[in-house]
Amino acid sequence: MRLSITVLVISLSLMSKSVQAIDPEQAFDDPQLQSRYETIIAEVRCLKCQNQTIKDSNAFLADDLRREIRRLLSEGNTDAEVYDFLVLRYGEFALYRPRKSGKTLILWLAPFIFFGVGGYVFSRVLRRRMALPVDELPVDDNANPTERS
Repeated sequence: MRLSITVLVISLSLMSKSVQAIDPEQAFDDPQLQSRYETIIAEVRCLKCQNQTIKDSNAFLADDLRREIRRLLSEGNTDAEVYDFLVLRYGEFALYRPRKSGKTLILWLAPFIFFGVGGYVFSRVLRRRMALPVDELPVDDNANPTERS
């Protein structure tokens, strides 16, 4: 009996952490608007936490940003206008996926450049190694297992 009560208490305490909502605001009546809101807050970085989205953060600044995004969407702004507002106010760092522009072009091209340079270096090293002469190993008659039989 005592074990089952202990298991019940531990289970309820673990569940209570996952049940607590970070965004206490009431959902939009329009499901499409709510979907847009959820998408936007999942793509905006918490400027205090920096490694969390504002959807997952319970920091005061994240709460403020969620309210601001909710207000902008309620006023009829498009997603692009909301992102423009956030970038204007907080910079490109606020977005998890920076926009494709002249400033961020290197971020988008860097993986391809590094992959290309790495492939080139790998092929050069491989070609040089293939061109090296193969050293012949000395033949030891005692080590040949076929002659022992």
